[in-house]
Amino acid sequence: MTSFDPPSTLKPAQVAVAMVEHGIAKHKTRGDIVFLKAVLAGVMLSFGGLLDEIVSGGSAGINASNPGLVKFLGGAVFPVGLIMIVLQGHELLTSNMMIFPMACLKGAVPWWGLPWNWLLVTFGNLCGSLFFAAVLVKYSGIISTEPYISYAQDFALKKAAEPEWYQIFLRGIGCNWLVCVAVWQAAGARDTLSKIVAIWIPIMIFVSAAFDHVIANMFSIPLGIMFGADLTVAEYIRKSLIASYLGNIVGGLIVGLPATYFYLSDYRAGGLRGVEEGEVFNSAKNVATSDQDSTQESNAKANEEAFEVSRA
Repeated sequence: MTSFDPPSTLKPAQVAVAMVEHGIAKHKTRGDIVFLKAVLAGVMLSFGGLLDEIVSGGSAGINASNPGLVKFLGGAVFPVGLIMIVLQGHELLTSNMMIFPMACLKGAVPWWGLPWNWLLVTFGNLCGSLFFAAVLVKYSGIISTEPYISYAQDFALKKAAEPEWYQIFLRGIGCNWLVCVAVWQAAGARDTLSKIVAIWIPIMIFVSAAFDHVIANMFSIPLGIMFGADLTVAEYIRKSLIASYLGNIVGGLIVGLPATYFYLSDYRAGGLRGVEEGEVFNSAKNVATSDQDSTQESNAKANEEAFEVSRA
């Protein structure tokens, strides 16, 4: 019996269905689990933020002559945070800004589920980010020397004090547009290495371009304040947090709404009709069934041969 391996990448319509199903699964998960997963996601993303601070802050000499290279290097290492979040299945607010509107629009999740999830995940991500910044970075002393202290201060000011409110908002749109593209591509990839590459490229772009990610900023800006940046918590919330939060929502909708329109017009609570929603999964199932049949046939033949030998 001839069998074919399933494609290595799901079709866009299949990824769209998977996003709605992710929304359903997230909505059905207990609130305490969602919150704790969000805390861990805040920590994981902060690991990437810390690596960015180490590489970029420790490259003052290169930055003086070639700032673009330092931006690229920082962008190249930051994606490890989102990679760990996706592979571990934790809860990150910015990807949920794409997933939940899609699920709600198709009636798979009630509309009250959207603010409930976003509220839980926002505070979970914030707790994880602040814990990491205070306990594992500031109090641990791992970057409590120059030039890292000055870099953390300057980074916080450049993110929350220097830009105008509308600029942070627009940067938030660009950021989550790329983050949701990364999550979308990772959902379509079927092996670990492909998921890593699918995440890496868009995240590297957003960090190198200095777009604003509301959760990443929950680590880097409070860290700068902890190191003495001339910035108050109230200023950070009023200007950076709110602006990037709203911008990230728009960025997530830019990915989620067109996908809903393109691929989910026939979606019902039971699944997608007429858009080949089960092709890849059925193919994989057929391969598994074929392999199982082949194994059973081989075992039967081996048993028959063994019986003939014993008779002889």
